Amino acid sequence: MPARGLDKEGALAYLNEMNQKPPTGPARARPIRIGVSACLLGQPVRYDGGHKHDRWVTGELGRYVEFVPVCPEVEAGFGVPREAMRLVGDPESPRLVTIATGQDKTSAMRDWAKRRVEELAGENLCGFIFKSRSPSSGMARVKVYPEKGGMPAHAGVGLFARAFMERFPLLPVEEEGRLNDARLRENFIERIFALRDWRDALEACGAPGGLNAAPLVAFQTRRKLQLMAHAPDLAREMGRLVAGAKGADQGALLGGYEKLLLTAMSRIATVAKNVNVLQHMAGYFKKILDRDDRREIEEVIANYRAGLTPLIVPVTLFNHHVRKHGVAYLAEQTYLHPHPLELKLRNYY
Repeated sequence: MPARGLDKEGALAYLNEMNQKPPTGPARARPIRIGVSACLLGQPVRYDGGHKHDRWVTGELGRYVEFVPVCPEVEAGFGVPREAMRLVGDPESPRLVTIATGQDKTSAMRDWAKRRVEELAGENLCGFIFKSRSPSSGMARVKVYPEKGGMPAHAGVGLFARAFMERFPLLPVEEEGRLNDARLRENFIERIFALRDWRDALEACGAPGGLNAAPLVAFQTRRKLQLMAHAPDLAREMGRLVAGAKGADQGALLGGYEKLLLTAMSRIATVAKNVNVLQHMAGYFKKILDRDDRREIEEVIANYRAGLTPLIVPVTLFNHHVRKHGVAYLAEQTYLHPHPLELKLRNYY
């Protein structure tokens, strides 16, 4: 890591070098690419030459994704170190102003952000992790100060984060602080893995002379229970779209399906919706398991519903019976393995 106190050219050179580095996780043919505020990776790009290294992002998530680091202030040419900045004025359209000297950096940041989001459109990103409370990268509740002094309102959005979310309104985004919430963390990871899977299916749907519906049908089939756990109403609508794929306009069909998918996956999978899916899966074992095994499944589901055990307990039991009895339909359901087990995302109560 370079010494603190980089000039503008040095900071940009360092950031470019980090953008060219290979993924930190295991080799994969089609990596999950995630945009991330560079300071969260430990890069010394903050106004004082420091960083905000998030060890879960780099140490846990970093094993499975390829990061595309972005530092708005450095890339916009503000350098390191630099004068600290804050948002001022109308929370819906604030100005970016240096704190000590009152320099207005709004136009420079907005012009850069407009160019950068178009560049990122070519990076095949499956999501973005922003730095919370940042006047450039905070995605919510950023302090916005009144023009003539007074207490700030926690109602702003960082200028780059706003430009990014407006350009990619359905792409999974989160802040590192919100990722400390177990449910938000799992939801974000589920979304990026589902989006990577969808893009692979989407690529396979293209065929000379029209739509190859087989990859779409296979995607909907293996994602059905997972979608039920997030948005049962949208899952049914997606099923109807797939059922009517023959003869449909290819662009409208796939675009509409993708919008429904990303909207559905953005909804949190609640305990009640998970219980519904677990009970649905239990129906596949009515004629396979003996009474004691069926009773055990009922008890485990009841304990999860009552908050006595985490979701990983019934999921592990179902995986055991699926493997033991060869239930092919459930074996391919992503609900039972939506992300790497090592991330421990279903261990919370």
